[in-house]
Amino acid sequence: MSIYSEIKPEVRALADLCVKNTKIDPELYVKYDVKRGLRDLNGKGVLAGLTNISDIISSKTVDGKSVPCEGELYYRGYDVEELVRRQAGDHFGFERIAYLLLFGDLPDQEQFRTFCELLSFYRTLPTSFVRDIIMKAPSSDMMNTLARSVLTLYSYDEDAEDISVPNVLRQSMQLIALFPLLSVYGYQAYRHYHDGQSLFIHQPDPKLSTAENILRILRPDCSYTELEARVLDIALILHADHGGGNNSTFTTHVVTSSGTDTYSAMAAALGSLKGPKHGGANIKVVKMFEDIKAHVKDWNDDEELTAYLRKLLHKEAFDKAGLIYGMGHAVYSLSDPRAKIMARFVEGLSKEKGRSDEYQLYSNVERLAVQLIAEERKIYKGVAANVDFYSGFIYSMLDLPMELYTPIFAIARIAGWSAHRIEELVGGGKIIRPAYMAVQPHREFPKDV
Repeated sequence: MSIYSEIKPEVRALADLCVKNTKIDPELYVKYDVKRGLRDLNGKGVLAGLTNISDIISSKTVDGKSVPCEGELYYRGYDVEELVRRQAGDHFGFERIAYLLLFGDLPDQEQFRTFCELLSFYRTLPTSFVRDIIMKAPSSDMMNTLARSVLTLYSYDEDAEDISVPNVLRQSMQLIALFPLLSVYGYQAYRHYHDGQSLFIHQPDPKLSTAENILRILRPDCSYTELEARVLDIALILHADHGGGNNSTFTTHVVTSSGTDTYSAMAAALGSLKGPKHGGANIKVVKMFEDIKAHVKDWNDDEELTAYLRKLLHKEAFDKAGLIYGMGHAVYSLSDPRAKIMARFVEGLSKEKGRSDEYQLYSNVERLAVQLIAEERKIYKGVAANVDFYSGFIYSMLDLPMELYTPIFAIARIAGWSAHRIEELVGGGKIIRPAYMAVQPHREFPKDV
């Protein structure tokens, strides 16, 4: 065991002391009306900012009361479902959405051509970056690799500290263009040095979209089908932004408000997204379904499936966390619009891949889980499948390695983060600093200290 990972007994003892003197009585949160997680007891978020970039609708006011409704997501005022419908068949849908998020309007033909040309121009890493940075000490976690690469790009930028809007926009467009390369090359380096696999470093094609280039540089033969590229493009669109209050986007606002550089702000957002409660949730879904396949003989037997799902809720199956992963969302109640859109494309892709039986399993679990959770848990706002429920299945059908599931999320969300960073720089001014109440009593020094 390396000295860098060894936990000595003395450290464990100190950790116990740390926990003992750090834990706060939960009743104090009620006493002082603290909004834990910046949410009230009903799960409603505390209003901490304003944004023009995206909007989430989960309830509507009827007769003066807030009632749950089918979920809706808007980018710059446009319904995402309508945006996806209009982008259907266009492999450059994500690029159009990135333009919309950054600049506030959908591009005309000339604006879009210029934007794509700029992304293509910026989709080039510094000389020897792959050899000197990505291939040195490859990490088993691609999000760490991605964050390290982003922070290292600071050293190659002569104007890294300039936070004027033109310079931040230039940096943002570079990162939007480079995230696919940094993610996939990091994975290729890891599987080569740790798994002994052949090393493939394919150059991106300037004529191809982000989705197409991801598949091109990842696969040994650079090949992919039209449907594969289209479905991945839709996934990128749906992950591009999600309001200002999700953990990583709020992190972007908080860190940006301190006046720091773009690379530091985006590395902080990546650290947030890496967490299994945020960007890593779809990996949990896929692993849970692998466990279902191993323990449920008949995937179409409602009774057998329900019995397994009940075990999940009772902490008797899978990771014994008491959760059916992919079900429920912090904001949405009756439905997550992203999951509904994904479900439509999943069916077609599953037929192309010969995995219709698995698609049916997902559909069965979605249907039964909603009923079971309503019976077993006190849900104040309803429960439905979220975007993570189907995204992992989509990625597995695209033969994307699990190590890239969260980086794919980041490849999409960097567009939203960039828009929110610029929004904070333009309209901010004050550092974001919420209040914390100290509940540790003041003490006298011990006589023997």
